[in-house]
Amino acid sequence: MKKLVHLFLLVVLITACKNEPKQDTKITEEVNQEEITTSIYPESITKVFDAHGGIDQWQKMQTLSFSVVKPTGNEVITENLKTRAELIDTPTYTQGFDGETLWINEKNGKEYKGKPKFYKGLMFYFYAMPFVFGDDGISYTETEPLIFEGKTYPGILISYEAGVGESSNDQYKIFYDPETGHMQWLGYTVTFGKAEGSPDFHFIRYNNWQTVNGLVVPKSIDWYNYKDNLPTEKRNTVEFSDVSFSKEAPEASLFAKPESAKVVE
Repeated sequence: MKKLVHLFLLVVLITACKNEPKQDTKITEEVNQEEITTSIYPESITKVFDAHGGIDQWQKMQTLSFSVVKPTGNEVITENLKTRAELIDTPTYTQGFDGETLWINEKNGKEYKGKPKFYKGLMFYFYAMPFVFGDDGISYTETEPLIFEGKTYPGILISYEAGVGESSNDQYKIFYDPETGHMQWLGYTVTFGKAEGSPDFHFIRYNNWQTVNGLVVPKSIDWYNYKDNLPTEKRNTVEFSDVSFSKEAPEASLFAKPESAKVVE
């Protein structure tokens, strides 16, 4: 009899264990990963990321493509968001970077006279605000707010660890709407080719947004004149079109150097 009772209790115990709801390990890992991802950023920049769709949504994407609207013909930029390989296709030249080699391929007998190293990643960086400030090697510090036309915009100073990018002495300032969290202004220095930093901040206004694949990105941006490190009046507007994001990585062959292209040393 005792054996039968023990056997009955064992069956009940096994059945109860089987029926007990199990926690989904995958969901738990995803939640933990989200907590890790969002907790590494200060509250202020996280507020800005969240207002633009969230850094987690950005990190799901692998390809970004957009056009810079120009009178002489649109400039189409395709970026691998993980490797930062890039293709810039214009009516007169194509510029590519496969992750190691930077190259220029001239078109229609037009001689290229630009600065490919300076231009590499430049428009992508301005377009992909504020999410590019989620990269590694960045420090965030509160800075004095910007007051423009009677409105106050809180500020975040962005600086880089030594050796990060082509110009690690560059500094940026994000100024955002305190109510919505949307980025409204960018202050930036230009130190490319210089041994030291620059005290002069240039200004771009970001106040025309569109939502693509859950991410709030620019429809156009306005460059402003500046004086005493403050914006004054609008100088010109740059418009964007044909914006697309993809969770699929672009083909590596897209960024490969053609035989006719010149390598930029």
